[in-house]
Amino acid sequence: MIQNFKICFFLITIITFASQVSATDNVNVNADSNTIELLDQHLKNEIGNIVYVDFWASWCIPCRKSFPWMNNLKAQYQEQGLTIISINLDHSRELADEFLMTIPANFPVIYDPKGLIARKYKLKGMPSSFIINRQGQIVSGHVGFNLEKQLAYEKEIHTLLYQVD
Repeated sequence: MIQNFKICFFLITIITFASQVSATDNVNVNADSNTIELLDQHLKNEIGNIVYVDFWASWCIPCRKSFPWMNNLKAQYQEQGLTIISINLDHSRELADEFLMTIPANFPVIYDPKGLIARKYKLKGMPSSFIINRQGQIVSGHVGFNLEKQLAYEKEIHTLLYQVD
């Protein structure tokens, strides 16, 4: 029964949104054996910026709410030095692509189907996120996403963006 529901949901989603797919400025990076190095290089390139690193999967219900928030956050704070990088943990790239067809990402997506980056960061749940300061240091880690957490994360990011050293 649940499998039939998933198939129906998938077909309805594809039919409904197929005509609405539009180009975004996201950078989708295929990552397999070099996933950790790929993220490390992204983070090295972002020294001087505040970085929000988000781990997500297509099956994660709170992720569906976090993506519009992250897109808005990027639009609002990019000029002040905020960068968002996301890591998808789906075993199948197709599942991630289906998710992104309905909820686009206006930020880089690194695919980590083997969970190499997730293991390095010792994830405790989904979604998980980390905030990295301008010096490239992780200053906080979070698990979950809801309105209360969204407000707390944004307050933390805002503080770091406007912090005077």
